[in-house]
Amino acid sequence: MELIKKLNIKLENKETRDFLADALYSETNEKMPLVIFVHGYKGYKDWGAWNLMAEKFAEAGFFFVKFNSSHNGTTIEDPYNFGDLEAFGNNNYSKELSDLGVVIDHFVQDPNVDDQRIILIGHSRGGGISIIKTFEDERINGLITLASVDTLERFPKDEALENWKKEGVYYVLNGRTKQEMPHYYQFYEDFEKNIHRFDVERATEMAKAYVLIVHGTHDESVSVKNAEHLHILNPNSELFLVEGADHTFGAKEPWTENRLPEHLKIITEKCIDFINKNMK
Repeated sequence: MELIKKLNIKLENKETRDFLADALYSETNEKMPLVIFVHGYKGYKDWGAWNLMAEKFAEAGFFFVKFNSSHNGTTIEDPYNFGDLEAFGNNNYSKELSDLGVVIDHFVQDPNVDDQRIILIGHSRGGGISIIKTFEDERINGLITLASVDTLERFPKDEALENWKKEGVYYVLNGRTKQEMPHYYQFYEDFEKNIHRFDVERATEMAKAYVLIVHGTHDESVSVKNAEHLHILNPNSELFLVEGADHTFGAKEPWTENRLPEHLKIITEKCIDFINKNMK
């Protein structure tokens, strides 16, 4: 079967701003499950080996979508670099959830998609966003978290929080690009205003989807204890730990090889099996 790639589709979100999405799928007469990948903090749709992962899902018979959240720092003109740090600084969880809603609404209308089978795959912070969206949107019947956080309350504490409020901005160094990435205080204000909505623990407990929780035992960014905690909160979930895997399952940016890193290959196959077993 021929692999169809529709890249850099422009989506409009009136609550945020325009952003780009990719759709990959195999040519078939059957309607396919819709699998949507949600990137994490300092992530984007073309980072590392995500394109190779997308192809594997498409080859396996899924309509696979990945996208740049509207305020992740990339632009319509250049989706591969953080060219708009002002947008990055004005990002927040409300905007990310709004963008994900736009993605779902757009692609469920595709004639190749089976709107009764919608699966979210969220990496890192995108895992927390995907958990909340799964709880909020009953159309979603499959949820896979990759190296997910178990809370979105990941902010400076005490004196650092006070400084952030006073200065209005704090910066985080991007180790790869060496950019100082701004975070405006509105991010925290948005969280405080929507603190009950952004309760990942409650959403995990209440989610009525098939849930697979994937994590590497050597994750240097998000402890594997986050995955174990999510599994305790939702005992019907399946916990899949990858021995020795790091936060990005062996991938890095740029990824120049034409094959998946071993750990990412393992989890991609696991995710495909999970969806086939529960939703195909």
